[in-house]
Amino acid sequence: MNIGVLGAGTWGMALSRMLYNTGSAVTVWSAIPEEIDQLDRDRAQKNLPGMVIPRGIGFTKDIETVCAGRDLLLFAVPSVFVRSTARRAAAHIPAGQLIVDVAKGLESETLKTMSEVILDEVRAEGVRVVALSGPTHAEEVAQDLPTTIVSACADPAAAKAVQGVFMNDVMRVYTNTDIVGVELCGALKNIIALAAGISAGIGYGDNAKAALITRGLAEISRLGEKMGCLHKTFSGLAGMGDLIVTATSRHSRNNRCGFLIGQGVKPDEAIRQVGMVVEGVNALDGATALAKKYGVEMPIVAAVDAVVHHGADPAQEVKNLMNRDPKTELF
Repeated sequence: MNIGVLGAGTWGMALSRMLYNTGSAVTVWSAIPEEIDQLDRDRAQKNLPGMVIPRGIGFTKDIETVCAGRDLLLFAVPSVFVRSTARRAAAHIPAGQLIVDVAKGLESETLKTMSEVILDEVRAEGVRVVALSGPTHAEEVAQDLPTTIVSACADPAAAKAVQGVFMNDVMRVYTNTDIVGVELCGALKNIIALAAGISAGIGYGDNAKAALITRGLAEISRLGEKMGCLHKTFSGLAGMGDLIVTATSRHSRNNRCGFLIGQGVKPDEAIRQVGMVVEGVNALDGATALAKKYGVEMPIVAAVDAVVHHGADPAQEVKNLMNRDPKTELF
């Protein structure tokens, strides 16, 4: 396969290396010229220590070059830059192009998923967008550690085509036609991971973390099912799997950011200390708006929003959650 990668962050570069090592030709583009110069020169990504970028991976500063004549285009930019990147690339994307998006988020203004945002901007006939999502820290993919992921598209043939490209000895790929559910999980699990990190930062233990993960998944599922998504998606890799790894792993930016907030660091400073994009913060506006739109109660998401955006005290928000009216977990 001849693959163009838009985005040279940790995920973009870890996947580029994996795809190159499994036989694809790979060219990488970034909107930041200095980043391209550094990667091409040093053959290292600063946030993936120990990973060597193969000499055969090409780099370009020209978005037309990265889009031209590719069997597959991989969008690996942060969610807040997906629309602007798609808009820049649109004129160079041909009819029938297969696009894979690995950004996880919701556009706060439109409440659209990342695949929907790309299709808003890329109007070439027959373009297919597949969401690739699951429990996949770039740090582990960069070390060739076993990983599983979901290729999601309403078009089963497109999902299977991407499955064939990405599946190898170190990455096992499953397909799913519920692309909205898969993308919703990818966006919202980051918020629950923030909550788990905040809880740990306050000093609470594993009991609280397990409760937040479990009840967080219940909130995501409630919203997703109201939106017409499949129940099995939420108990699968893109749902439960990705939530577990993001809420517990030392590699998780969202977990780390939440931990700092729980220790009393202001959210903006916590994001600065993490030093990379914290997608859970970016997803909060869209998540709270969707909860309101569909009339779904999401108390954990609301509590994280209160802490991050409205200066609420984290410990008090936990007390508020613990003292909500008695419920059954069967609904």
